[in-house]
Amino acid sequence: MSRDQAALDPAFLSHARRVADAILYEGYLLYPYRGSAQKNQERFQFGVLMPPAYRAVDDCEPSATQTECVLECADDAEIEVAVRFLQLQRRTVQAPAPSQQAGSGEFSDVDSLRVDGSEFIPWDEAAECEQRATAHLTALLEAEIEVPFHVAADERTEDLTDAGGRVAGRLVRRQAALTGVITLGAERLPGPYRALRLRVRVENHTEPGTPLRRRADGLRFALVAAHSLIGVRGGKFLSMTAPPEWAAGMVAECVNTGTWPVLAGPEDCRELVLSSPVILYDHPEIAAESAGELFDSTEIDEILTLRTLTLTEAEKREARGTDPKAAALLDRLDHLPPEMLERMHGAIRYLKPAAPPPTGGFPQIGGFPQAGEQSGDPARPGQAPWWDPGADSSVSPETDHVLIGGVRVARGSRVRMRPGARRADAQDLFLTGRAALVEAVLFDVDGHVHLALVPEDDPAAEMQRNHGRFLYFAPDEVEPLGGNS
Repeated sequence: MSRDQAALDPAFLSHARRVADAILYEGYLLYPYRGSAQKNQERFQFGVLMPPAYRAVDDCEPSATQTECVLECADDAEIEVAVRFLQLQRRTVQAPAPSQQAGSGEFSDVDSLRVDGSEFIPWDEAAECEQRATAHLTALLEAEIEVPFHVAADERTEDLTDAGGRVAGRLVRRQAALTGVITLGAERLPGPYRALRLRVRVENHTEPGTPLRRRADGLRFALVAAHSLIGVRGGKFLSMTAPPEWAAGMVAECVNTGTWPVLAGPEDCRELVLSSPVILYDHPEIAAESAGELFDSTEIDEILTLRTLTLTEAEKREARGTDPKAAALLDRLDHLPPEMLERMHGAIRYLKPAAPPPTGGFPQIGGFPQAGEQSGDPARPGQAPWWDPGADSSVSPETDHVLIGGVRVARGSRVRMRPGARRADAQDLFLTGRAALVEAVLFDVDGHVHLALVPEDDPAAEMQRNHGRFLYFAPDEVEPLGGNS
């Protein structure tokens, strides 16, 4: 085996799996982590592949996902795929029947059971599953390869004993059988780069033995949070979000359904792809400030941690009885050192010096200081800090102006808002064509100009003005109207 075809780097795999594990449990259990909470009654996670029969209940729930990505590799390369998902594991709580005292050994289901101060309630837990498929590219180029998989039904019992060693109850965990197929396909793409389009399709083929009437019925036979880790020995993947120019057309032709592939592992890794039901960027990372899994990566760790710490002892007891992962989360936060909490408060990822103003000043901006003349210039020690907006008397947002199409625009000017294509907020579309009043002309240390605006037809305009809450537009995103000052 050549060096290029050596086993995938374990450090790269470990890095990718940390992110994949966060995806696996994203949304699994939400604050306040109690089974009785309404948000935990109807469980929802990304990447749920229902059995085909569930389409009769809701045809919007898919049974399959497809990943297509582009890579460069020789014909003797090897593809490795790990499909990972959660399987619902129904946990019931049983207490000894009255006749148990006579030694009959009979148990019956109960809604809750307390043993030595610990509470246990019925709950749908999750069991982690991983299915693998490996294929040599020479075979894959000839025909698609199907790798069926089967997860056997299972039932396990765990006795609950009290401090005296007596059996006070038991937990019964049941899992249904699952079947599915991983299909691999590949084709060479035209051109001199030896590029190849790889296809990975994951299908749930489970046939429930009972009718499905609601979502909870289907989830027993679903692949939950399904995603794939794809590796190549003897090749490298191309970025699907920022491909090289020569591959842009090939990437655009890829069909991805239900998942999106990104480069995984550290920045120098090109042999791994994570195809996720959650949209990620290339080489995603777990934030170093995160103290552990909170099952809600869309939330701010600090806020969620503080809210969890305010739970009452009764609420914590119920949460611990809901799920072992909730119990571990609460135990971790109860003993969280102050310095760990402080780390969550904010982080600076990088520092770089601000670009100096262009030589010759900033044309068309009235009152803007010329290069080297602003207060607090590092070359003039003893002056006020350059970054303090109130320290430079030459800067006055209320009197500064900017020329737009030869028209002077300053505080009190009327403009029409034309949000540009570079804006990321879709709600900005509702501002298109509306008139606004300029409240201030601002500029930053990079020399960019910003107009602080208040829509004229906003009924809360006066309140927004009093609180200094404005909309910020670049000069090329507005057009002057009549009545400018």
